[in-house]
Amino acid sequence: MHKNLIVADALIIEVDRNNEPVILKNSAVFVQDGIIKEIGPTVELRQKYQTEPEIGGTGIVATPGFINAHHHVGLTPFQLGARDQPLELWFAERVKMRDLCPRLDTLFSAFEMISSGVTTVQHLQSRAPGNLPSVLDRATKIVSAYTEVGMRASYSFALRDQNRMIYESDEKFIELLPSQLRSDASKYLRSFSLSLDEQLEVFNILKSKYKYNDLIEVQLAPANLHWLSDRALETTAKIAEQTGAKIHMHLLETPYQAEYAKRRTGGTALEFIDSLGLLGPQMTIGHGVWMNDDDIALMSKRGACLCHNCSSNLRLKSGTTDINSFLNGNVPIALGIDEAGINDDRDMLQEMRLALTLHRPAGHQKPFPSAAQIFKMATENGALTTPFSESIGKLKTGMSADIVLFDWKDITWPYQDNDIPLLDVLLRRAKRSSVKTVIVGGEIIYKDKRFVKVDHKNILDQIHQDLSRKDTFEELSRRNVSKNILSTVEKFYLGWLEK
Repeated sequence: MHKNLIVADALIIEVDRNNEPVILKNSAVFVQDGIIKEIGPTVELRQKYQTEPEIGGTGIVATPGFINAHHHVGLTPFQLGARDQPLELWFAERVKMRDLCPRLDTLFSAFEMISSGVTTVQHLQSRAPGNLPSVLDRATKIVSAYTEVGMRASYSFALRDQNRMIYESDEKFIELLPSQLRSDASKYLRSFSLSLDEQLEVFNILKSKYKYNDLIEVQLAPANLHWLSDRALETTAKIAEQTGAKIHMHLLETPYQAEYAKRRTGGTALEFIDSLGLLGPQMTIGHGVWMNDDDIALMSKRGACLCHNCSSNLRLKSGTTDINSFLNGNVPIALGIDEAGINDDRDMLQEMRLALTLHRPAGHQKPFPSAAQIFKMATENGALTTPFSESIGKLKTGMSADIVLFDWKDITWPYQDNDIPLLDVLLRRAKRSSVKTVIVGGEIIYKDKRFVKVDHKNILDQIHQDLSRKDTFEELSRRNVSKNILSTVEKFYLGWLEK
C-alpha cells in the first residue's frame, strides 16, 4: 500500500458556509492509496506515521488541487492562427487553425494547467471532424494524454446538430455566400458528419471504456442552444436522467445568443432548456453572461451551477458576467479558463486573480467577491461541475489526495505584512514559480518545476518541429475558407441587436 505524510505550515482545507477559509496551522495530511486518511497536528502525525515518507515541510502552504471547469484545446487558437474576434466572427476566424496530433496538443495545455496548481480539468471537445471511429480515436488520445501526465479529467464530446457557422441553418449560410465560395465552405461543414445518434454513441462508448478509471470520467455537453435542435436537447435530457450524467452547456455567452433565443423560443434560453428538463443540480452553464435577474433566480431554484470564464469573455468581446448577482442569488460559481487566459495560457492563479479584481464595482457599498469566494470557485465549486464532486475540491478525510504545495517564501519574498490574511496573500501574489509540488490521487506529478511522468522539453520540441513545417493542403484550404467567409458572417449579424 502506497503511503505518505504531507506536512505544511498551513493547510487550507476548505471554505465554510460563511465564506471563511478553514486553515489548520502546523498540520499534516496522511495519505494512503491516494485517499486522505487523516489530518492533524504535524507533531502527532509524525509520531504516529514516523516510518512513512514525508512530503513538504517547513515553509509550505497546502491547498486542494484547483479545477479548471471549462477547457477545450491544447495550443491556443491564437497560437494556431486565429486572432481574437467577437465570438460570432471568431467561429469563422478559428477555421484556419493548424493541425497538431491530439496527444501533443493535450499535453501542452496540461503542462500549463498543472504548473499553476490545476489537478482536474473539464475537457469539452467542441470540434471533431470525421466519422465515428476517427472521433473516438481522437477522444481516446486526448484522454490518454491526461492519464499519461497524471492529471484528473472529465471529458465530454460537445453535441451539435445544426447551425455550425451562423445562428441560422448551414444551408442558409451557404446560400448567403458568393457562388464561387460555396463548394469549399460546404466541404468544410460536411467534414463534421456525425449524426446526433453517433455523437451520443461517443458518450456511451467512452463512459463504458473509462468506467473503472479513477482519473477519468465522461459527461454530457450539449454545445449551445443555437447548435442544437429541440430533439437534440430533449434527447440529452433523457439520457442525463437515465444515466445520472453531469451536463455542461454553453449558454447566453453574447447578446447575439440572447437575441437568438428570443427569436427561437419567445423567451430566454434558460427558461427554454428548463422547460425541456435540462436545468438542475446536474447542469453547469458555461459563461451565462447575458442572463437576467429571473434567469439567475431560476438557476438558484434549480440548483444549477455557473462556470465563469473571465478571460474568455473579455478576449472575445462577450461582455462581463455580473458574478456578484449570482453570488447574491446563492448560485454556485466555478472558474474556467476556456480556450486561453488573458496571457494566452492556462494559469489558474492568474485567472483567480483576474476574477478577484474585475468584479469590484465602483461604490463603497457595492458587493464584491472575497478572496475566499474566488478560491472556492476554483476548488469546491469547480468540483461540483464534475462527476468527481464527492471526492475532490477539499482536503477532507475520505477524499482524494489532490493537493498543491506552495513555497510561501517565493510568494512573499522579499516582504509581506502579516496583517494581510493568508488566503488573500495567496490569491494576490502567488505565481507559477510558487507552485512547489502537485499531487493527484496521492501521486506526485509535478515537483520543483519538473513534470515527473512526462518529458516536458521533449514534448515542446516535438510540437515545435511538427508546426515548423509548411501548411498541409487541408490547412491551406481552411485558411482560404476562413478568409473568404468572414465578411459574410460579419454581414449576417449587422443590425441583429437593433431589430
